[in-house]
Amino acid sequence: MDEVTRGARALVLCPDIRSLRYDLDARERLEEAQGLALAISVVIAHSEILPIRQMQPNTLFGSGQVQNIATLCELHECELVVVDGALTPIQQRNLEETLKRKVIDRTGLILEIFGERAATAEGRLQVELAHLDYQQSRLVRSWTHLERQRGGFGFLGGPGETQIEADRRMIRQRMSRLRRELEQVRKTRALHRERRGRAPWPVIALVGYTNAGKSTLFNRLTGADVMAEDLLFATLDPTMRAISLAGVEKAILSDTVGFISDLPTQLVAAFRATLEEVTGADIICHVRDMSNPAHAAQKKQVMDVLADLDVVDRETGHSEIPILEIWNKADLLDEGRAAELAEAAAAQDAVLISASTGAGLDDFSARIAEMLTATAKEVTVTIPASDGRKLAWLHAHGDVLSDEEAGEGEQGPMRKITVRLNPKELGQYRSLGL
Repeated sequence: MDEVTRGARALVLCPDIRSLRYDLDARERLEEAQGLALAISVVIAHSEILPIRQMQPNTLFGSGQVQNIATLCELHECELVVVDGALTPIQQRNLEETLKRKVIDRTGLILEIFGERAATAEGRLQVELAHLDYQQSRLVRSWTHLERQRGGFGFLGGPGETQIEADRRMIRQRMSRLRRELEQVRKTRALHRERRGRAPWPVIALVGYTNAGKSTLFNRLTGADVMAEDLLFATLDPTMRAISLAGVEKAILSDTVGFISDLPTQLVAAFRATLEEVTGADIICHVRDMSNPAHAAQKKQVMDVLADLDVVDRETGHSEIPILEIWNKADLLDEGRAAELAEAAAAQDAVLISASTGAGLDDFSARIAEMLTATAKEVTVTIPASDGRKLAWLHAHGDVLSDEEAGEGEQGPMRKITVRLNPKELGQYRSLGL
């Protein structure tokens, strides 16, 4: 990120365009934009909603509004202008030239956050690809030296390749290399998912709007130390840990990147490999921040992303993978609202919790265990008493209901065991020839 952005005094603007429909109202969108700006360590000097009756192709805002923005920048000593919307390259350039300040739109802002937070090699590849995709349309912002021509080659000595064309060509080449590397990452991820699919352990994926409390819940359940702060996009790289549940020897809990409204298209594509972890889960836990007034609109955004991943049917809302709603941040609700939500959660098959205080987590664990064992089947097997490997496997992976002597067999004393196994465990038992 440019040095002028970090720690800079920022003016945060939320355009409210009359001709557009929004899932969140203007005040909620402004608050989210402020959260995004704080996530890259800027100082919010002033923020404002700007109604727009008609979008101006050159500056988005009307000329009078642009002058007002310039006045606000002077008044609040702002070095940076954050626009919570998509700016075309021309609009961004014109605003910067008029305001004499750096201007960043919602896409650029989210890309900066992702650039800061990506911790793994894969995350950095995805962020760089998204950045380049964004930058190649923004080369118009570059200064006059980009219009100079390089010396031409060839017999006719015609116009050479301009700097801007050369830069675009280099960006395209770099993007091609990154896409090849990411394709390899996807293949590796698919292999890992396939391997986990053969393992007896179910996978539970935490999904939700950014800052819903997924990482706090993840840390509380696993004892891990994943970054969990009151920041948008605190988690970018998927993290997995093993947990124990009643009747389930071991399950894999997966923390994923938070969803957000109007996620830049570059990032939807770039982070698909990360989000694909969700498609291989046995249960999806949709963590919702019930203290946020916009929680219903945030739910819609999450369901839209799951529909993009073909996890949820867009028309019916049906999912082949069971989805459990986790209503989080109960500690931030007043008593009356908490009691009202507890009643609603029971009626809607959701679980009300506070990941921060730990309240309701026993109910959550019990509900997950119940869902994982709901499809379990009772099977009865007779095996030699001397086969310690099989006996140990059944006791470790299944819920043994009875274990009794079954007389003599060809291999000596036999034992008759009735055990409850879920489909994944039963499949592994059979595939391993146990």
